[in-house]
Amino acid sequence: MSEAERTEGDMLNAKALEADLRAAVDGEVRFDSTSRALYATDASNYRQVPVGVVLPRSTDAVIKTLEVCHRHGAPVVSRGGGTALCGQTCNVAVVIDHSKYLRGILEIDPQRRIARVQPGVILDQLRDETEKFHLTYGPDPATHDHNTFGGMIGNNSCGIHSVMAGRTADNVLELDVVTYDGVRMTVGPTSEEELERIIAAGGRRGEIYAGLRDIRDRYARDIRRRYPRIPRRVSGFNLDDLLPENGFNVARALVGTEGTCVTVMEATVRLVHSPPSRTLLVLGYPDVYSAADDIGTLMEFGPVGLEGLDELLIKFMKKKKLHPEDIELLPEGKGWLLAEFGGDSKEESDRKARQAMKKIGKRDAPPTMKLFSDSKEEKMVWEVRESGLGATANVPGVPLGWPGWEDAAVPPEKVGPYLRDFHALLQEHGLIASLYGHFGDGCIHCRISFDLFTHQGVQNYLSFLDKATDLVVRYGGSFSAEHGDGQSKAMYLEKMYGPGLLEAFRRFKELWDPGWKMNPGKVVEPFRPDQNLRLGPEYNPWQPETRFRFPNDDGSFPRAVLRCVGVGKCRRSHDAFMCPSFLATLEEKHTTRGRAHLLFEMFRGDFVSDGWHSKEVLESLEFCLSCKGCKTDCPVNVDMATYKAEFLHHHYRHRLRPLPAYSMGLFGIWGSLGAKVPALANFMGQTPVLSGITKAVGGIAPERSMPRFAAETFTSWYQSGNHGGRSEGRRVVLYVDIFNDCFFPETLKAAFELLTRYGYQVIVPKKRPPAVRPPIDYGMLDYARKKILEAVGILSPYVRQGIPVLVLEPSTAAVFRDELSELYPQHEDGKRVTSLTLTLSEFMKKEHLSPPKLSGTIVYQAHCHQKALLNPEAAHELLKQMGLTVVEPQNGCCGMAGSFGFEKGKYEISMRISEMGLLPAVREASSGDLIVADGFSCRTQILQATARKPLHLAELLLLALNRTR
Repeated sequence: MSEAERTEGDMLNAKALEADLRAAVDGEVRFDSTSRALYATDASNYRQVPVGVVLPRSTDAVIKTLEVCHRHGAPVVSRGGGTALCGQTCNVAVVIDHSKYLRGILEIDPQRRIARVQPGVILDQLRDETEKFHLTYGPDPATHDHNTFGGMIGNNSCGIHSVMAGRTADNVLELDVVTYDGVRMTVGPTSEEELERIIAAGGRRGEIYAGLRDIRDRYARDIRRRYPRIPRRVSGFNLDDLLPENGFNVARALVGTEGTCVTVMEATVRLVHSPPSRTLLVLGYPDVYSAADDIGTLMEFGPVGLEGLDELLIKFMKKKKLHPEDIELLPEGKGWLLAEFGGDSKEESDRKARQAMKKIGKRDAPPTMKLFSDSKEEKMVWEVRESGLGATANVPGVPLGWPGWEDAAVPPEKVGPYLRDFHALLQEHGLIASLYGHFGDGCIHCRISFDLFTHQGVQNYLSFLDKATDLVVRYGGSFSAEHGDGQSKAMYLEKMYGPGLLEAFRRFKELWDPGWKMNPGKVVEPFRPDQNLRLGPEYNPWQPETRFRFPNDDGSFPRAVLRCVGVGKCRRSHDAFMCPSFLATLEEKHTTRGRAHLLFEMFRGDFVSDGWHSKEVLESLEFCLSCKGCKTDCPVNVDMATYKAEFLHHHYRHRLRPLPAYSMGLFGIWGSLGAKVPALANFMGQTPVLSGITKAVGGIAPERSMPRFAAETFTSWYQSGNHGGRSEGRRVVLYVDIFNDCFFPETLKAAFELLTRYGYQVIVPKKRPPAVRPPIDYGMLDYARKKILEAVGILSPYVRQGIPVLVLEPSTAAVFRDELSELYPQHEDGKRVTSLTLTLSEFMKKEHLSPPKLSGTIVYQAHCHQKALLNPEAAHELLKQMGLTVVEPQNGCCGMAGSFGFEKGKYEISMRISEMGLLPAVREASSGDLIVADGFSCRTQILQATARKPLHLAELLLLALNRTR
């Protein structure tokens, strides 16, 4: 393909194309700069700004999209979860995003063991349904909770359990596809008789099948000779599936073509038996190489999964403090194999594992071995393996790691020697990489410390790829074992297949896509690995001065944004903490990844070029709840709440802010005034007409009720002197936050009485500290910094004496434990406040206080900042010690998120988030069940939506204490 053809997208009449798509397509047509920037990259090293984006609502809409694009000569590329690591889901083309609407499971037939799905169906979405019949879809990539079938089919994905079930190609029975020129057909295995009938019928279908037959006949010998005979041969096209011995299977031949040939409308897939019982055996070796040498022995016992990992991965995890308790479960060693055995009973799966242990244990120097019988511990160990990506990206003190050579495979029996040679190659090029992966299938994963910022670094990257591909060919392997070729490896396919088969690939693509409009420049006649780089020698991001110091990112906001590696965990819909706004809208711009990509574009400056005034970034941050879920749930700890606050600070500097910033961002002022005249404040906030005016002036959602000020604040009650506190005993500071003080003073009273009865001298500072959380959330950072310093000043006399500070409101505690050190990393009193700030449950655990017993069931909602930044397990342990049955219906945010749910225009999304689990559970709770939530916003959301008044943990403990008298 010529360079002129590659840049044809620049010569399209984009406005006319957009207008025609809007007129013809039942779907969302987006040619705006925000959408184009969002889809400019995926999880790879590459970036290509698309022509536009279409989100079709039906398969007919997909066909219409292709029809219009064909008429205009516009290239197209299909996209699902956008987690591709080789650049195959970004292109200068019209992106067809199947993930929002084409999510239907069309059929499950447990007798025939098949399922029929649309391309936007998430793998776990199907597996949850099929497990009801003890069936599963075998290939299960690490992204199984957010990757789509369309993407799996495009890449020929595999996963941990491919030793049991094979690749995606091995599990696809039929595909319903449509070509760029609009020919729709169902493809699958084809007998010789059927093949002749199709060819005889003529037309485009007959032409394609005749061409496929010619490819088969002409290249059969080369295919049989050159295709590696290994479990994970994914690179190139599956021309071997056209051979007579493989049933001329056109569906399987199209799997792994990465959107370069057809668009998939539906897939009929094979289901396999899912052993209901699993047993995990972990073996520790002197190094990862000797672990790999033992693959053959373990495979004799038929594991359903066999994974390997090296010592460097564990070192990286320790540096990042990832899963410290999980790591301790590993047996002694510096390289490990994780062998999972399946059975219809625990006895059966255990027996297989013990047989393996018995044989291996007879050696003179056997590896250390640990058989896990506790399912919770098994899950913890698997978390170590599945943390590979998070553990190897953004490691402190280690150069950044990148994809580009992350899934090569060799014959499983050769993994040990291959890894030794591969490690030597890394050292030769001065590169660092942890080695882990699907060892049972010979697949090795790694993120390598390529320098993609400098000319010399990129040249070293290319030199490494040249030698790495030679190494894999020498071992009879495949450049890709599940991620595909895209443009990162495709240039080297001739080494693996020879010039004849490369011509066969070209002919195969041309049969389906004569105009070369389907994902051009990927797999066949590809871009070079050093073209279209997101970074590269010309990457020179804007480096503005910031209020947050980004101490873990070299003091750089643009460097912090590079944390996002695009893997898309923020797109999960299963048991997800982040991102609540995506869960409610299924919009890429409402994911942590989407927001990070837009910030990247802002700092890059050539497409999103307005800097701090970027409307694209502002639009994407509009529904960010600042829940901090991403800081914990994201594998690379992207902190979008901090990025949002920093951006809003600059975006509105010297400009008028939206009304909620003044009414709720400055709540410390208005709350203090309201608390002095609660009757008047409540009259203004509760009287129908006046309340409407108050809400309109403050930019507050009309659907909301204004919180009612208490008649007496805790501060007033305490200062009256009738509190009965102690003047001796171990000391603790009770931090009086403005929310509990003004609205729920009974919470502070309960904590005060509880601590007093436990024998503590409770210190209440004479001056109530200022509100520190609200101005941060609205990006009023100069004001927030002053208020934080004021709060630290109030606490300084106590923390200098080592007295702990008990904060009942989790969002306030989170400021001291998180933002304080990000804003003032060198402030000594600030460090003391950070180290001494505790929630009630953390305090009781630290002080070894036994809680009172209480029977019954509670519906519990932990504050999102508590889950993300504090120690949520302390509360769980405390409730368990009390003897309560705990129902926790929602993993993520309650939807109120501070004042987010109070803002005009955000009520609907706030309630949609809360209705995902929390509110239904509260409504279904019996009158005898208690509702418990520590966060002011969580309690307000529940109270306003259900009329059930939640208790703070302090109130729950005091209630239990009183009942045990």
